Amino acid sequence: MYYKVIASLILLSCVPVALSAQDATSIIPRDSIIRDTSAQTDLIDLAKKFFRIRPQKIRVERDKKIYFSILPVGAGVPGGSGRALITSTTAATYLGPQRTTNISSATFMPYWNFKGRFGLPLRTSIWLPDNTWTIQGDTRFLVYPQYTWGLGNGRDYGEETLVNYKYIRFYQSALKRIKPYLFAGMGYNLDYHFNVKSDDPNVDLGEYTGYANGTDGNSFSSGVTLNVLYDTRNNSINPLPGAYANLIYQINPTFLGSKTKWNSLYLDVRKYLSINPENPNQQNTLGFWSYLSTVFNSNAPYLDLPSIGWDPYNRSGRGIDQNRYRGKTLFYLESEYRRDITRNGLLGFVVFANANTVSGSKSLFTSWHPAAGTGLRIKFNKGSNTNIGIDYGVSKGYNSFIFGLGEAF
Repeated sequence: MYYKVIASLILLSCVPVALSAQDATSIIPRDSIIRDTSAQTDLIDLAKKFFRIRPQKIRVERDKKIYFSILPVGAGVPGGSGRALITSTTAATYLGPQRTTNISSATFMPYWNFKGRFGLPLRTSIWLPDNTWTIQGDTRFLVYPQYTWGLGNGRDYGEETLVNYKYIRFYQSALKRIKPYLFAGMGYNLDYHFNVKSDDPNVDLGEYTGYANGTDGNSFSSGVTLNVLYDTRNNSINPLPGAYANLIYQINPTFLGSKTKWNSLYLDVRKYLSINPENPNQQNTLGFWSYLSTVFNSNAPYLDLPSIGWDPYNRSGRGIDQNRYRGKTLFYLESEYRRDITRNGLLGFVVFANANTVSGSKSLFTSWHPAAGTGLRIKFNKGSNTNIGIDYGVSKGYNSFIFGLGEAF
């Protein structure tokens, strides 16, 4: 069946989207901070100096330049499957004038642990000239083990079971600007989990989780989304002061292929405050992030239920094991302080704290699960303002290092 799914996704990717233009006035906030990066230093500058590379003249328009950032690193993968080779590659460019167009990006982060575990995730965020449209995409194929503790907070570390499965995801949405910073549109989401089983043959997942849907071998969810986006940031890789809010309502009818009919809601809100606005070229920012994810009935497959670390960008819950807490509703809070260490912007640091609560074995808001940590930032590409992030997070019974390109939120 999944061969047919892959073929269908290729066809869907070829469908053109009709576009129209609007007045570009006030698309980027008038008080938005535009950084002069000429005095900054990144790893590319250091490499040019070390290897005595003389940059050639750029023959393309500055607004059309593509900024690449590549980070190969060894790190742990979910499910206790040992170390893996992870390569994160981000390409960013402006498809229109920088004053009126957000930066577009594509991130490809494959991993392989040399033992049959691998992932091929590709995320795209496209902003057409003058921000008339934004097109968001998320495509993944994963051979992916992860631990599960069932619903809610009922089990401690040591009581988990390892779930093996393969996973195909295909998310695409197109949103049209209806007012400055405000977008609305529709999308299509597909989640296909197959060969779902416990690593322990003596464990029945349905009995272990107390949840029948999606624990019996495979689950298929296919639905349309209604999307509303408010975004005053002009760089999602490393947001400048501004605000972000995203509302996604998903409808999964059986006539589109879903095994069961179910609906979900995802609401994501973020705010960024500059502590030193008179010096826009020095990072000194407070960031706040909160999201609510919920399903409206008991028909959602188990692996599609809200779970920590399974927000759309897989960035929530630093310091908490991915999938540690799962329920029909999840509420999340995080704050982070970001500051440059060096004047040239090459080095910086962050301090963060987060907490989540899920429904399941207990009611929502009756039990909170906190984590905290700190991290180092190294400027990789000043043109796209891309940092290498090395974070360390800790929570009750768990700690981890997190490597990545770009900020967590």
